[in-house]
Amino acid sequence: MTICLFSALYTQAQDNHKGEKEPTKPEETEFYEPVPPTVTPATKDKAPSDATVLFDGKNLDAWVSTKSGSKASWTLNRDGSMSVKPGAGDIQTKKSFGDVQLHIEWRSPEKIEGDGQNRGNSGIFLQDRYEIQVLDNNDNDTYVNGQVGAVYKQFVPLAKASVKTGDWNTYDIIYHAPEFDEAGNKTKPATVTVLHNGILVQDHVLIKGTTEYIGWPKNDPHGEGPIRLQDHGSAVSYRNIWIREL
Repeated sequence: MTICLFSALYTQAQDNHKGEKEPTKPEETEFYEPVPPTVTPATKDKAPSDATVLFDGKNLDAWVSTKSGSKASWTLNRDGSMSVKPGAGDIQTKKSFGDVQLHIEWRSPEKIEGDGQNRGNSGIFLQDRYEIQVLDNNDNDTYVNGQVGAVYKQFVPLAKASVKTGDWNTYDIIYHAPEFDEAGNKTKPATVTVLHNGILVQDHVLIKGTTEYIGWPKNDPHGEGPIRLQDHGSAVSYRNIWIREL
């Protein structure tokens, strides 16, 4: 919320000169408010100072089973990661979110099994509805709007930027939630930008609605929602998950 407010004030400050006489001195176009908050950047082992840590390898306390609402039962690993426990079902954050910056690291199983959508498949759902695909696409083609880095069934990634199978990938996601009027009509679509291992793969795309496996996107009104990680039957691993509310 603080970042959105700062952005609005910044835009307002820039627009205030409209209709005024052209400045002739440099100080006439300088302003000193609002002052941006100071944030300590992330390091390899630490999230930014204003982030909420969702997973640091110690426990699954921030997560619950999507199916039952009970304690998440995915596998905690000694290397500080967690892995999908096939058959246990999806897990999701206890807390719900709207506009966010999400950092998440993942890797597909080193042992290659299956092909197409059945190899290293998982997904990251924003607000429990909008999926960014996780998949091992190395020497493994599939439909391109369902490959790694896709907004599932909607937007093909701009590039395939995966590391070697079994190595760690990074997603940095900037997401802005959709808006609805009092009658439940969508007045503003959700948008998402995704960097995969530092490579831009989704460039502020307008999400069409829910990312359905079968059928068209749906646009039922909703508020904040959890981050959900998918159990698609493959032991994909995750680590170093943090989020900043925008």
